Amino acid sequence: MGDESESQSKAPIIGKHVYGELYGVDPALLNDERELRRIVTEAARIARMHIVEVNSWKFEGGDKGGVSVIALVVESHIAIHTWPAYSYATVDVYTCGEHSDPMAAFRYIVSQLSPKRFTVSYTDRSYKSHLAAVAQ
Repeated sequence: MGDESESQSKAPIIGKHVYGELYGVDPALLNDERELRRIVTEAARIARMHIVEVNSWKFEGGDKGGVSVIALVVESHIAIHTWPAYSYATVDVYTCGEHSDPMAAFRYIVSQLSPKRFTVSYTDRSYKSHLAAVAQ
């Protein structure tokens, strides 16, 4: 019984996950590693996230080539993966904590990439103590 009261007194784990697909983006922009790094860095600032490290990779390979940018943040991560040959990108913003705003980061990235069309999904990835209790 000590475990139950102990888990109830802990701060909740807040997980917010925003992700989507961007269609009809300028292929030159999707191939611009430096600009994509700038966009991810600014998106983290806007979302009140704290950057630990930003890494990026440019992949050659015809229609499968592209750029991946991943920002490791104290709160979790931001990732963009691009396929310039398809004018397509995916965006993933996941945060833990009450103060960060992954939707603000996602909206900023979309505003900078100016897709002709995009999708956005949201998943609540928070710890749900009532579900954990059932699993025990």
